[in-house]
Amino acid sequence: MSKRDYYTILGVEKNVSDADLKKAFKRLAMKCHPDRNQENKDEAEEKFKEAKEAYDILSNGQKRAAYDQFGHAGVDPSMGAGAGAGGFGGSGNFSDIFGDVFSDIFGGSGGGQRAYRGADLRYKLDLDLEEAVAGTTVKIRVPVMVTCGECEGSGARKGTSASSCTTCGGQGQVRMQQGFFSVQQTCPRCKGTGKIITDPCGKCHGQGRVKQTRTLSVKVPAGVDTGDRIRLSGEGEAGEFGGPSGDLYVETHVREHNIFHREDSNLYCEMPISFVTAVLGGELEVPTLGGKVKLKIPHETQSGKMFRLRGKGVKPVRGGAVGDLMCRVVVETPVSLSAAQKDILREFDQSLIAGSNKHSPRSHSWMNGVKKFFDGMKF
Repeated sequence: MSKRDYYTILGVEKNVSDADLKKAFKRLAMKCHPDRNQENKDEAEEKFKEAKEAYDILSNGQKRAAYDQFGHAGVDPSMGAGAGAGGFGGSGNFSDIFGDVFSDIFGGSGGGQRAYRGADLRYKLDLDLEEAVAGTTVKIRVPVMVTCGECEGSGARKGTSASSCTTCGGQGQVRMQQGFFSVQQTCPRCKGTGKIITDPCGKCHGQGRVKQTRTLSVKVPAGVDTGDRIRLSGEGEAGEFGGPSGDLYVETHVREHNIFHREDSNLYCEMPISFVTAVLGGELEVPTLGGKVKLKIPHETQSGKMFRLRGKGVKPVRGGAVGDLMCRVVVETPVSLSAAQKDILREFDQSLIAGSNKHSPRSHSWMNGVKKFFDGMKF
């Protein structure tokens, strides 16, 4: 089976620069990562090996010149760094090879400048209950460290490059001998990077990153609740010296509502009703997040009675049935009564007393319980 063209494999033109060649290979290596290809690990491994072989040849100036002139016949796979039909020299496993490759790309123990993954960030997003239940899209402004555009993250002034640290020999680590013990520590001069920037970038002052406020659009799914997190991959702080960016975690916080209280997928509210409505019954308009609905109040309704409006709650963000709206009625005691109104109530109360206990069965039952309690007490 004939081999594919190395430039085609990496998706680059024949006149590609070394820097763009490395970027193209890095993208392919990321794409072929085992964690991203759980269902097609074997296929991903083969594609990675193919890309690695192409990069090994084209990143070597002498081999690239030979390949450009004679094609595959112009390069000897057995002389490549792990390339060839034998599958990277036949030693080690795919995980080891993958780790070595990223060590080379981001700067590993081989003396290159080490790259570090950017920090993850957290952003607290306040939402109204209506927004959390229905879902929404919001714009947020996040201050982050981004890769310096002037030096492209190297930290060195444009046109220059960092030099190898003479203290650690570019390893980023130094070995300290203490009696019989040998201790390896981070190099105090280069802080573990393995490189020293003698001519720093004027924009980032050698840091490789600059502060920037970024505006992001966040899609909030319907049904989120306080404490839920939305992950925006790669929107955290930029990595140092070309390392990958961290992630941004948007944590939702739902503000208190003046009518509804949420518990899981259900909504709760208290609904005051008049004494007359509680006694005689009636019909009320109840607010829901989807509009007004009619609720029939039966006669002789007691304070604290709970009414369930099915399907008027919240559909959970992780799936499941829509919750209910639970309405708890509270009989409101009249206030600021006139003398005439008070007289009417006294007359009404006397009529209840004349009717024995049939008008207030709960009160009568409670009083009997209290009497038995005191009768059984020994003072």
